[in-house]
Formats: sequence, C-alpha cells, structure tokens
Amino acid sequence: MSHRTYGHQPWVAATQQGIALVEVLVSLVILLFGLLGLVGVSSRSSTAEMESYQRVQALQLVQDMSDRLNANRKVATCYSNGATGVKLGTGTGNTGAASCAAGNAQQQARAVADLAAWDNMLKGQAEIQPATKPGQASTNVGAMIGAIGCVTLDDAANNIYMIAVSWQGLVKTAAPTLADGTTAFPCGSGAYSDEKLHRVVTTKVRIGALS
Repeated sequence: MSHRTYGHQPWVAATQQGIALVEVLVSLVILLFGLLGLVGVSSRSSTAEMESYQRVQALQLVQDMSDRLNANRKVATCYSNGATGVKLGTGTGNTGAASCAAGNAQQQARAVADLAAWDNMLKGQAEIQPATKPGQASTNVGAMIGAIGCVTLDDAANNIYMIAVSWQGLVKTAAPTLADGTTAFPCGSGAYSDEKLHRVVTTKVRIGALS
C-alpha cells in the first residue's frame, strides 16, 4: 500500500491571516464610528444641559425682581425710572439706579438697594470662582453668559411693568422679537455676536391703584 504525504501550503495560512486582519480593521472602523456618535451625543447633551441651566437662572432673576417690585410697589416707578427704563447687568449701556422722587426716603433707598443687588446678581456675584494662579483675578460665575436685566413701564395707563432678563445662548435659534414678530426685542438686542444667540425671558407686574 502506498502512502501520500501532503506538504504544507503556505498560501492557505496567508489567506486566513489576511481575512483575520480585514475583520479586525472592519471592527475597528465600526468601533470608531460608534465612539464618534457617542461623543456627538455627549456634546449635544452637555449643550442642552447648559442651555436649560441658564434659563432656570434667568427665570429666578426675573422672579427676584418681580418680588422686589411688588414688595415696594408704592414707588414702582423708581424701578423703571419712570417711562425711561432701567438696564442693568453686563455689557455696555448699564443705566444703574436713577434718582427718584416718588414715595419717602426709606422707600427710595430700598428701591436703589434692590436695583444694586439685582445688578450684582446679573453680573454673577452670587458665586465667585477663586483665582487659580498668582496675580489672576477671581471670576464671577453665578449668572448666565452676558446677563442683562431690564425694567420698563410697559403700560402707563394700567400701571403695568415688564421685567426682562436676556443672555447669550450656545446654539442659534430664532431671534426674540416683540409682539409684531419683526421688531427685535430691545432688552439685550445687539449685545451678542448674533441675534439668534439672544435669549430672553419676561414677566409683567401690574400695580394696583394704591391710596
């Protein structure tokens, strides 16, 4: 009986190794796309979280001034400087608290103190990040990016005041406008690089006729 001996065939092993290498590369590509998608989702999640956080801060600031104005309603006009309007917070155009002749000295002083406190809150002084390096100044981080607050007499006949807080968002959306849908919302308008980054929340306070 004859026996056949089959020699080793190198091309078979090489082919198998090549297929294994391709499989590894395909797996790496799939993993890479998965990781990129995960990074994108994480980034969008962080942005949405920051946007939400800033809006909550703005709503708290609006409510704060609403409470202050209500508590000192007999001199409500001091908070808006009559029909002129008051603008506080970061950026240019900060009017500060104007002199007011309404009410008594105590009420006037309280209005000035309220506006000064609100101005500081808009500038983020409620939370300060200490300097990390010698010679470096501390940073106010207790408010939104570019926070601006406005108090205006919205309806003189009915004694209605509008309190608005604007800030800079992170993602472009529709620019805020007045009720006509075309006029840019005045509080914070032009303060940011793009009006589509302009965010604003408002509330109105009606002061009853007080004897």
